Amino acid sequence: MLTDLGLLILRLGASGLLLLGHGLPKIMEFSHMAAEFPDPLNLGSKTSLILAIFGEAICPIFVAIGLKTRYVTAPPLITMLVAAFIVHAGDPWSKMEFPLIYALPFLVLMFLGAGRFSADHLFFKRG
Repeated sequence: MLTDLGLLILRLGASGLLLLGHGLPKIMEFSHMAAEFPDPLNLGSKTSLILAIFGEAICPIFVAIGLKTRYVTAPPLITMLVAAFIVHAGDPWSKMEFPLIYALPFLVLMFLGAGRFSADHLFFKRG
C-alpha cells in the first residue's frame, strides 16, 4: 500500500514538474521557439521541438494518470538523456545534472510501473 502511494506521488510529482516547467512553456511559445530550438539529432528545429513537447507534455500526462506507464516513460527519459548528454555535452556538470534529475523518476517508473493507484491497474490488472 505504501509502495503504491509512493509510486503515485512519484508519478504526479515528476510528471507535474516536467509538464508545468518545460512542456507547457514549449507549447505556449511554439511559434517563437520552432525556428531556433536546438536540433541535437539533426531532424530540424521544429521536429526536435515537437519531439520535446511529446516527451515533456504529452507523455507526462499519461504517466500522471498511470496509463501505459512503462511505455510512456521512455520518451521523457530519452528527452532528458538527449538534453543532458547531447545538448549540454560541453556544458558544466550543473547544466547536465538538471535533466538527469528529471530522467531518474521516469527510469524508476519504467522498471516499477504505475502501482495500484493508476489507470493501468484499473484497466489492465491481472488476476
